[in-house]
Amino acid sequence: MAKSQNVSGAKNNLTPILIIAGLFFIFGFVTWINGALIPFMKTINELTDAQSYLVASASYISFVVMALPASYILNKIGYKKGMSLGLIIMAIGALVFIPAAEARTYWVFLSGIFIQGIGMTILQTAANPYITILGPIESGAKRIAIMGIANKVAGALGSLIFGALLLSGIDEVKDKLSSASIEEKGHLLDTMADSVFTPYLVMAIILFILGVLIRKAPLPHVEAAEVEDTKDGTTTKTSIFQFPHLWLGVLTLFVYVGAEVIAGDTIIAYGISLGFPATDAKFFTTLTLLAMVCTYGLGVILIPKYLTQGTALKISATLGVIYSICILCTTGFTSILFVAALGISNALVWPAVWPLTLEGLGKFTKTGSALLIMAISGGAIIPPLYGRMVDANKEELITSGINEVDALATASTHSYWLLIPCYALILFFAMRGHKYKSWTRK
Repeated sequence: MAKSQNVSGAKNNLTPILIIAGLFFIFGFVTWINGALIPFMKTINELTDAQSYLVASASYISFVVMALPASYILNKIGYKKGMSLGLIIMAIGALVFIPAAEARTYWVFLSGIFIQGIGMTILQTAANPYITILGPIESGAKRIAIMGIANKVAGALGSLIFGALLLSGIDEVKDKLSSASIEEKGHLLDTMADSVFTPYLVMAIILFILGVLIRKAPLPHVEAAEVEDTKDGTTTKTSIFQFPHLWLGVLTLFVYVGAEVIAGDTIIAYGISLGFPATDAKFFTTLTLLAMVCTYGLGVILIPKYLTQGTALKISATLGVIYSICILCTTGFTSILFVAALGISNALVWPAVWPLTLEGLGKFTKTGSALLIMAISGGAIIPPLYGRMVDANKEELITSGINEVDALATASTHSYWLLIPCYALILFFAMRGHKYKSWTRK
């Protein structure tokens, strides 16, 4: 068995927990504005549904590119300096939005999102294992649930603020575009694109200041304990490939992040496809995030005193399957509410998967954390797959004689079946996968 992974020796972890919660607030804010960015980018760059979901891809693919390098960086400079570096890189990414808006060029916007993703990769590779090993591994999900509350409250605020800033008047702009000349269309879209200038400049300044301040923060040094899996207390583990539960955890987190991003980032576009005006639809992501925040609160209360991390994961996965089926079987605002309800099933997956996966990794914890961060790339692959399914199903329905508006609504609803196998895999990890500590049965 592995020793407790908290080797910090700190008697009072409240201050570092609050500081790390602040960091989770920051990348929650930055991540969840994608729900507003997707319809915004679709309009100003005249994109298809599949192309618009590259906003999520650009953010999450950075986790594949940078996770292992981030692990190397953290081994060299430590958790605190790594967090500082991540914030400063995120500030640089925010600044890229300014020339992107001037040029109204989609790939420049995606570059800014990708750079912000690099910063978030470093930040998350440092913050997630840090909060996991800051206390007993058995209560790791509880601490991460607290982080989740900060993350999703920020996401709800970010969605509301950026929804108001970027989507205000978008319906009127769309109506004007349908009858505007080429010159008038260019002017309308340029004016709309300029609305990102002020919020992203403010974001860049705040991120840079926080990046400097975190270097002064009172964060204790923590490291994971060595693995002990033999009778004399020595370890036979010499490679990251000797932990099957780690790789199953990575796969589980991959499909989970994809499912979470679909629930949060598609719901605004889904509402619009069902005929809801953008002025109303911009609030839908907030419904998903509020559902997550409430469930995080339950996690803080129930884990580990009344509910184990494994049981919480089983309940979450089961609800995910049920809600996904309900989306397919309902229409209108009821269907939207079931998409929002996925926030309930998603909330405790991340907090539970991290400690269940990192348990027993010892000196391999940083590398294992990097692999888990790479799994966030599920958010880059699964949502665009949903977008492609919507486009393909819509074209098929139009060909069969259904009008374009109804075809889009039906295609958007039916494409949510993609979530069912994702939650089924999470359920497998909750029931069996996290118990596979060796490739051979002892």
